[in-house]
Amino acid sequence: MPENVSIAYRGAQYAIGQGPRFYGIWHAAAPQAQPLEWWPLTPEGWTGAWSRFASIEVPGTIAAVTGPGAAVSPASGPAVPAGPVITPSAGATAELAAGQAAAGGPVSSLAPAGQASAEAIDPAYGQVDESVARPARMTLRTRIGAGLLGLGVVLGIVGLFPVYVAGASLASVSADLVPHLIYLAAWAVSAALILLSGTWRRAGAMLGLGVSAVTFGLFFADAGTPMADGAHLMGAGLIISILGWLACSAGAVLAVTGSGLSFRRRSASRRGPGGGPARPSQHEIVPAVTMILAAIGAAIAFAPSWDSFLLTTTTGVSQTVTEGNAFANPAPVIIGDVLVMVLLVAVVIVAALWRPIRLGAALAIGALVPMVAQAISAIVQVGQVTSPLQFGVSQAQARALGLTIHNGLTPMFWVFCAFVGILILLCVWMLIAHDPAPETAGGYPAQPYYWAGPAGYPAPGVPQAGHGGPAAPQ
Repeated sequence: MPENVSIAYRGAQYAIGQGPRFYGIWHAAAPQAQPLEWWPLTPEGWTGAWSRFASIEVPGTIAAVTGPGAAVSPASGPAVPAGPVITPSAGATAELAAGQAAAGGPVSSLAPAGQASAEAIDPAYGQVDESVARPARMTLRTRIGAGLLGLGVVLGIVGLFPVYVAGASLASVSADLVPHLIYLAAWAVSAALILLSGTWRRAGAMLGLGVSAVTFGLFFADAGTPMADGAHLMGAGLIISILGWLACSAGAVLAVTGSGLSFRRRSASRRGPGGGPARPSQHEIVPAVTMILAAIGAAIAFAPSWDSFLLTTTTGVSQTVTEGNAFANPAPVIIGDVLVMVLLVAVVIVAALWRPIRLGAALAIGALVPMVAQAISAIVQVGQVTSPLQFGVSQAQARALGLTIHNGLTPMFWVFCAFVGILILLCVWMLIAHDPAPETAGGYPAQPYYWAGPAGYPAPGVPQAGHGGPAAPQ
């Protein structure tokens, strides 16, 4: 352990202590490494650090560390409590103070009035710790959300095989099967990430939400054909798939709310643990604007025809036919396609403004998954055999004319791919972009700075430097 780091408490997974100019939380197995999170060297900073430590550590495993270099002396900084911070009754407080004084440990009064023990229930005073109970409720909600996502994926797989629309199943048409498999894979990844903790959980929730938002328009467009031409065209596969979408969407929403994410624009001091929409910093304005413009471009390019067919006969007559224009469909289908375009732009705007930026990237990636799936579907369709019946020509007439059909893609499709490619590159930039903390010669921050490490983000209401908490000491 470095000489300038003192570990005060250790749990099953994490340790809390003091560095040269900050309080920090480390992995218990690697206190010599860079701290996962840190706070200013002030009483408020310690309160935030201890609250965070108690909320992420396994209840009942926190113990004071004794031995050389373990405690923080009063001369080196604010005192460290000798045990979990509690606020029992007046008589219990006196008893606790006497016991701590006898043990040679300081009595701390850093906890706000009404704050409970770091344990879920303190055996001595029977107090319930809200800082543990609240994360427990949130964890339950995210697990239910992951379960709903899993259920939705199962329903989606089942829906691939019965008749979907107009007598054909998704499994029977490769160009329809591939995008649905991509949606289901993205939702499955979302569920797996939600079962993890910290930033991974929030990223999984954002990913699933982005996929659900844009696929709402696509499923609406699929249902638009039976709406316009008769319910007899609707198959069991469409109904089951829509139920799967509903389950996945409900699961993503539950995971978002259970992870402390809020889409309301708030000040830094009132944002949840997953941040929220905020004004980009100066060096992030250009990428954010570029991302929004690329989303608008992709939405516009989504509407025109993508499919191109060259029909030729043995007599040398040829004709090019394009299909797929979003506005050449029945009204319900048009509504669904417009919803896809609007939701894509709306989600990308929120993602471009989201801070921390990596969670914004997860939301944008979720919105791009259906768009990439649509592009892959168009490419798959190029390799399929097109029936002359699609153009009102019978098989007998096609044979008599020597008709051949060559599939292709229009230039607008490649414009769409270019915009989507730009969005993907910007998402990669968002995943790797961060503001490095200034460091001292010892490798630790010169000023208290929040780092989004494996421990995730602070629990709601916990003061945090850079997240609405106390300013660094001058």
